[in-house]
Amino acid sequence: MRLPSFPTLIRTFYTISNATTSRLPFSQKALAPFTRGTVLKSMPTIPFLGSLFTSAAKDMTDYPVKKSDDEWRAVLNKEQFRILREKGTEAPFTGAYDKHSPSAGTYTCAACAAPLYRATHKFKSGCGWPAYFDSIPGAVVRHTDRTFGMARTEIVCGNCGGHLGHVFKGEGYPTPTDERHCVNSISLTFRDEGIGDGK
Repeated sequence: MRLPSFPTLIRTFYTISNATTSRLPFSQKALAPFTRGTVLKSMPTIPFLGSLFTSAAKDMTDYPVKKSDDEWRAVLNKEQFRILREKGTEAPFTGAYDKHSPSAGTYTCAACAAPLYRATHKFKSGCGWPAYFDSIPGAVVRHTDRTFGMARTEIVCGNCGGHLGHVFKGEGYPTPTDERHCVNSISLTFRDEGIGDGK
């Protein structure tokens, strides 16, 4: 019998622990943050394991919109805060904009309303999240994300630093850039410019 690789075991453990804490009864849920927090806080002392559980490196970029976590919590709902500020990911095929295909309009940041993508940038990738082959120039900033022991390119709003998703290159989609901006729907809002149908 062949055992799974160590990174696969760690990813599985992490995924299960995140998924199960949201389904615990109230009495156990009260202890879950303390228990899980203790484990995760100890991880950074072991560099390799710590990198598996942390998000992208602390973003030191100076964004025009600056707010504290409490200020962001006041304007974002719980799920928006988890994804935009804590760099979470929504489940595939559940987002409002996955199958959204207007002919005109602009996708803006759900946190600060900065324009990010044009409707004409969107394409059907079948990945379960909205996909764009390009962004409005200067609207999206790229960072290296080293979670789960691999390097990916994270994309954030250039105005507020809100987490959008990741960029993947060279997948062979028939687009002008051969890039796929894989974006969480919850990180976006859509502004219809009255030309398209919006659905």
